[in-house]
Amino acid sequence: MIYEEVTSASRARRTLTGAARVLSALKIDGPLVVGLALIAVYGLIVLYSASGQNAGTIVRTLMRLILGTVAMLVLARVNPNFLRRTSPWLYAIGIVLLLVVAAIGHIGMGAQRWLDLGIIRFQPSELMKLAVPMMCAWCLQERPLPPSWLTLGLLTGMILVPVGLVAMQPDLGTAALIAIAGGLVIILAGLQVRVMAMLAGMAAIGAWFGWSFMHDYQRKRVLTFLDPQTDPLGAGYHIIQSQIAIGSGGVFGKGWMNGSQAQLEFLPERSTDFIFAVVGEEFGLLGLTLLLLLYVLVVSRAIYLATQTQDTFARLLAGSLALTFFVYVFINAGMVTGLLPVVGVPLPLVSYGGTSVVTLLAGFGILMALYSHRKLVGS
Repeated sequence: MIYEEVTSASRARRTLTGAARVLSALKIDGPLVVGLALIAVYGLIVLYSASGQNAGTIVRTLMRLILGTVAMLVLARVNPNFLRRTSPWLYAIGIVLLLVVAAIGHIGMGAQRWLDLGIIRFQPSELMKLAVPMMCAWCLQERPLPPSWLTLGLLTGMILVPVGLVAMQPDLGTAALIAIAGGLVIILAGLQVRVMAMLAGMAAIGAWFGWSFMHDYQRKRVLTFLDPQTDPLGAGYHIIQSQIAIGSGGVFGKGWMNGSQAQLEFLPERSTDFIFAVVGEEFGLLGLTLLLLLYVLVVSRAIYLATQTQDTFARLLAGSLALTFFVYVFINAGMVTGLLPVVGVPLPLVSYGGTSVVTLLAGFGILMALYSHRKLVGS
């Protein structure tokens, strides 16, 4: 009996050692990948209910998850020196693609955001979620930190060009995420508090000035955020129904596929932007807490990996990628609960989406490459 127990323990140790060797060979981080996988599985369960038990939606989501996983595994093995050298080229290609979209892009749902290549259709704006922080980190790697006013002006221009092109599509949600990804690099570079306060004031003035250039539906979103009850059957309908769904779920929820707001189609965009409300209605406060804890696991692990990188480019880029993921979750949860305006930001790895899923997992691949190759940087 003792011999069998020792043998079993020895076999378990060999299995764990073998798994560690596989992870090391693939250059991926086990805890981070496990966290991402758990969120993805949770998302598929919720999405099946939110989509009205549509098997086609699940199959398409699985294919995108597989494609994103392949991109993550490939990028995790890339040397950071290669990422550094290609950053300006990736940024330039992204700008060119955004200009092509503005000229001949595919129009869908009132927005000109896609390039239709026949076989696939993708959003070049998703590429800029990676290209902008990479370019900002590349720009700062050889400059003294915190950045000077001249460097800040240069970085601001780098960020505003793609943000402006995406906002004109119009896609304010993605434009905001691109701006945040670039802005996080600047903040992580040691930007002083007084400078951040000054820039925030300038941003407020810019927002006031940009109000006149916003579309009517975009203005209505902001006004509805302040008071959804002013238009309960129009612009405020989304937020009101979302709050009803989350509140009716209580602590334990109504049960999987038993949410009345979602299943009876009172809740708009329930499989995309407002899927967080479906979780609250069907799985209750406990379900929301579990999902948020999984996000906390991923974000905390990603931040830890970012702190272990060894040069300026790697630290700034990895930190931006880790914190941007947190921002995605924060904006979507705040939007669905009525704490933030509705800007069309999906819930990472849970909402139904296309290019965004691949981009997100590719970003984590870059993060793991920066961490796993940290001793090779500069070699």
